[in-house]
Amino acid sequence: MNTVVKCHGVSRVYDDEVAPVHALRNVDFHLEPGEFVSLAGPSGSGKSTLLHVIGALDEPTEGSIEVDGVSLDGLKARELSDLRLEKIGFVFQAYNLIPVLTARENVEFIMQLQGIDSGARRERAEEALSSLDLGELADRRPNEMSGGQQQRVAIARAIVTNPVLLLADEPSANLDTNTTKELCELLTRVNKERGVTILTATHDPLVMGYAARQVTLRDGEITDEQRATPEAT
Repeated sequence: MNTVVKCHGVSRVYDDEVAPVHALRNVDFHLEPGEFVSLAGPSGSGKSTLLHVIGALDEPTEGSIEVDGVSLDGLKARELSDLRLEKIGFVFQAYNLIPVLTARENVEFIMQLQGIDSGARRERAEEALSSLDLGELADRRPNEMSGGQQQRVAIARAIVTNPVLLLADEPSANLDTNTTKELCELLTRVNKERGVTILTATHDPLVMGYAARQVTLRDGEITDEQRATPEAT
């Protein structure tokens, strides 16, 4: 099996009127199949930037990145888009659901971009929602759901295409403690039952506690890495 993520010497520098901003500095990072890893660190440490370059939402200034054996170096915009559709699921802190669509339609949206026919889209969307205990919410729009329910719909949308990698950027930022715990248990289920490799950027100790490996960044550099026994088994 391919190593899911390989980063070698990855740096990301943003232009600024005063001085260049070094968001990442010569980062080496690997992610193996089936891992649940958290990127920890204070705001501005580079964890979201690392998530974004791995997810082909941004490009590194220097260094190389591979996702599931595919090098991102030199890929054109369409090729990067296809890679995201085929291999990566995304969960964002703002949920990023389309407000005029129902939960089912939001989950179907990615499959529509993949060209999957309507009958298969509906069947797979309903299966994904039911697997996350959201079957009763299939016809609700985002404004008719709580924050926790919207985040679960976002997870259903992220996993419905069976990605090899799930990237979650501050997934608990808008959730209370109890809902965050439910979210973490749900991510653990997805990781174990579906075999999806998960990488989450977070400053929430509760979320970190569910990961089997924690990587800490500060000022764009990896400063610590440790394995742990996750809270959820």
